[in-house]
Amino acid sequence: MNILFRRVLRPVTLLLLLPLASATPARPAKPIGDVACFKEPLQGAQPDPQVIAQFGMYDNPRLQAYITQQGKRMTAISDRPGDYGFTIVDSPVINAFATPDGHVYFTRGIMAYFNDEAQFTGVLGHELGHITAQHGKKQQTRSTITGIGMLLGSVLAPQVMQSIGGVAQQVVGLGMLKYSRNDENEADGLGVKYSTKVGYDASHMASFFQTLERTEQQSGSSVPTFLSTHPNSADRYQRVKGLAAQAKQASGKTTFAVNRDSYLRSIDGLPFGDDPREGFVENGVFYHPELKFRFPIPAGWKSQNSPEQFQMSEPNGKALLAFTGVSGSSLDEAAQTLAKQIGVTAGNVQRTTINGFPALTFEGDQAASQSQATPAHVQSYILQDGKSLFAFVGLATAATFGTYAPQFASAVQGYQRLTEASKLNRQAEHIHIKQAPAATTLSQALTANGVPTKRLEEVAIINGMQLTDRLPAGTLFKVVGR
Repeated sequence: MNILFRRVLRPVTLLLLLPLASATPARPAKPIGDVACFKEPLQGAQPDPQVIAQFGMYDNPRLQAYITQQGKRMTAISDRPGDYGFTIVDSPVINAFATPDGHVYFTRGIMAYFNDEAQFTGVLGHELGHITAQHGKKQQTRSTITGIGMLLGSVLAPQVMQSIGGVAQQVVGLGMLKYSRNDENEADGLGVKYSTKVGYDASHMASFFQTLERTEQQSGSSVPTFLSTHPNSADRYQRVKGLAAQAKQASGKTTFAVNRDSYLRSIDGLPFGDDPREGFVENGVFYHPELKFRFPIPAGWKSQNSPEQFQMSEPNGKALLAFTGVSGSSLDEAAQTLAKQIGVTAGNVQRTTINGFPALTFEGDQAASQSQATPAHVQSYILQDGKSLFAFVGLATAATFGTYAPQFASAVQGYQRLTEASKLNRQAEHIHIKQAPAATTLSQALTANGVPTKRLEEVAIINGMQLTDRLPAGTLFKVVGR
């Protein structure tokens, strides 16, 4: 939840998200850099207010200026120059995406995993390539949809996604498009082309894909968001590396920039992972130190904290529970507002208390529409905590709602004030750049800088290295800590 939500309790906006178009059918790829296929430039210099409202802009003018500078350099030599924009958003998710209106977004999460400027610039060129090749325009027109959306990739089963309709959109990662393999291959080629043209070693873009694959293997769970929204293939590393070699040979140059040390110094102090002040999950409980509340997550459910709400989903995608702020001067007014926003006619309205907090609950079916196979059944709980009004919104198909209603109720009844000092005072982790004083291995260097054994592999991946790699004296490397 973002600063505005935390401090002034901004009411729910129901996540004004970009709709996700399904991947387009495969088609013959156009020649890389075919200028004839590129039309007039788009005007996307300003970030989308809805994207910023949802995720927040990362407050670091120096890095924001850096991504803009690099983006403008590449735009100038691209096949379709235009007034594009480039923004870092305040999300720990590892991702970068481009919107059809001409804006490229990088998360602070992905910035933490780059290990040199060549990697960053290659991925920047890839995203710029999606815009210049108009991949998004081919899949959808630029529009927005109002709805409570999941930010966990395709976590909702198809029948629930169809039934929930406007309330739970099939959104992947940060609300960007999912492209076909041909689109991805073309964007890879354009990323190589553009980054080589401005003087970088594009083979480092290929090595970054290896880092992403290692994060997937290390987590043992879902793929990194970048890979879930940018379909990966076993030969992608080799393909991009081959394209880079061809581009370097064709350029006629003999030296290409990597700029490892300058990039690492630029991200020294970068927040890593979730900011606990904006809420964090630990041992199946969601804590919010700033707003001083806590509640349990249904056992085994996935969760995602976004700037404006906290979402939980049944592991097979059959149900959704969202928690957010809601507007109104009273419980009744808040209930009317929420019911209208989520498209239900409130029924079975009951007043109650939740751990001493005044509360109101109602349920109903979403209005049917052409986009919905079956309307979702919705149960909402609104509680008043001081001057703030919060809502839990539970959704499932009518046929399965009875199965999940007790889990909705259990999470809601677990809402209580947060008083534990260890949770209230939790601090964020940051990337810290260190320098090896003498020749050593990465494992030895990390251990000497306080990285616990259980996190050595994780931090090695963040460094894009193996624990056994040798570090000459003076080598810069990353550690993670508070």
